[in-house]
Amino acid sequence: MTVYTSELQTGQRIFIENVGEQTLVTLMSGGPGQQQSQRTGVDSGAWLAPPVLFRVAGGVILRLDTSKGQFLFQVQSSGLAAFSSPPSLANADVLPLRQATSSETPGFTPMEPMEPMKPMKPMPPMEPMKPMEPMPPMQMQMGSMKMQMGPPGQQAAPKRFCTRCGEAVGPEDRFCGHCGHRLVPGEV
Repeated sequence: MTVYTSELQTGQRIFIENVGEQTLVTLMSGGPGQQQSQRTGVDSGAWLAPPVLFRVAGGVILRLDTSKGQFLFQVQSSGLAAFSSPPSLANADVLPLRQATSSETPGFTPMEPMEPMKPMKPMPPMEPMKPMEPMPPMQMQMGSMKMQMGPPGQQAAPKRFCTRCGEAVGPEDRFCGHCGHRLVPGEV
């Protein structure tokens, strides 16, 4: 991979390289210990000829002749800006470009690949629910009437009541022991 460089002004240097279909432009400025760099990538295609730098009244222009055509960019401190209409280069000065040595090429090292995450441990199975404790029998009493619910399977024979006075009567009674009312089977 060939990298071209040129000094744009005192303390500002440009590096231009073609990586596959991309042109990478790095602007470095500052002195020793205070260097700043700005890198811009352009999908330009493979170079057919080395890049050319021009100095015009408005700044510096980069020309690329590539497999995708000719491109003109204005070199700015924030990167490259494409032209909507090509500027005239008739009175432009050509800036000298030379191949950069490996010691002056900006050292952009690719990041180490990140270690993949470890899979999560499976969750332990949930404990089964404890059996419900038996509830005490429910009962209710209103006056002389009493109602009680016990555990299933322990149901008492249904109680009978007098339809006139509401007193409890036995399963075999034919008359209410309290008021003497005649009890009709199925009615109580």
